Amino acid sequence: MSANRKGLVTFSTIDPNAALAAAVAKTRAEIIGEVTASKLKGRGGAGFPTGVKWNLAAAAKGDAKYVICNADEGEPGTFKDRVILAEVPDLVFAGMTIGGIAIGAVKGIIYLRGEYTYLREQLESALAKRRAAGLLGPQVMDKAVAFDIEIRMGSGAYVCGEETALIESLEGQRGEPRNRPPFPVDTGFMGQPTIVNNVETFACVAAIFAKGAAWFASIGTEKSTGPKLFSVSGDCARPGVYEFPLGIMVSELLREVGGENAKAVQIGGASGHCVPSSEFTRTLSYEDVSTGGSVMVFGPQRDMLAVAKNFMEFFVEESCGQCTPCREGNAKLLEGIEMLEEGRCSAAYLDELTKLGEVMQLASKCGLGQSSPNAFLSIVSHFQDELMGRTHGLVR
Repeated sequence: MSANRKGLVTFSTIDPNAALAAAVAKTRAEIIGEVTASKLKGRGGAGFPTGVKWNLAAAAKGDAKYVICNADEGEPGTFKDRVILAEVPDLVFAGMTIGGIAIGAVKGIIYLRGEYTYLREQLESALAKRRAAGLLGPQVMDKAVAFDIEIRMGSGAYVCGEETALIESLEGQRGEPRNRPPFPVDTGFMGQPTIVNNVETFACVAAIFAKGAAWFASIGTEKSTGPKLFSVSGDCARPGVYEFPLGIMVSELLREVGGENAKAVQIGGASGHCVPSSEFTRTLSYEDVSTGGSVMVFGPQRDMLAVAKNFMEFFVEESCGQCTPCREGNAKLLEGIEMLEEGRCSAAYLDELTKLGEVMQLASKCGLGQSSPNAFLSIVSHFQDELMGRTHGLVR
């Protein structure tokens, strides 16, 4: 991982075993209270408060409970979870174990992206060492708590980044989102209470117990606490994985990575938002531009229509096809982009496509379908002059 401008990244300084020791000395309620006090929100992009999720699962009734780590990382432009798993996997394992103790689960599952198969042997070895050291198994750290972790492989479907589709896949079903409610904290894996958190979220949990909730909450903003890892790619001098406090301005990040002359930045991957240079004072935070970590930099030479087409081709390919707004809507948006390329799209029809995208945001079944038109809508909004030159002879 790349250092931030203040030195080493936080995760490289955390002792996962010290974090686990601090957690096992607490009651389940105290563990959840510490996570809640840190104001940690999910690092996968949705930003749901982790303490709230864990508290709901702890209170839920079930014959068994489960902890699932979402290591699918299928969002284009995102690769920071891969780095965490490759360089500091014990932080993730410690965070999962703390989550298991907190909600009363004895089993954890890592849902590992199919393309990350090469990491599996290394991760299995790390798990074996933790079992041998008494950090996993029937008595974690010689306490009367049991917890163990297994690895399951994903099969390359983007939609399985959505937590209920991931659970369906784990159960051997086609990876499709479930109707909600019920939510996984009540009815998750095998119909039992389940927490699903991102790789980075579990690593943050370990950091919280190693350094304290107050330390974590002192970083970032009031509503977006803690450090955050960003996967930076595209037209910049220094791409890579960076750590910055949440609340950093887009312009500040661009200076750090050598992308000051950017035309636009896609925040949050293909399902995120395209921020133009006129809005680079906006902040990367849950209250402004939220992101799971992907930052794609587009230089002045980039054709934004080509960028929109690339994203929409991805969504047409990756839609699970379960609901009509996503299945048909993405195809229609791509068709409109192709019409723009050929000079066959009128301004009026572009307006209709924009309305379609807004309907998709409301009517698609899952969060991935609801976010699929985001890039198209933000590019149409911010780069209208560039796109309007390709409309078919009609003016608004």
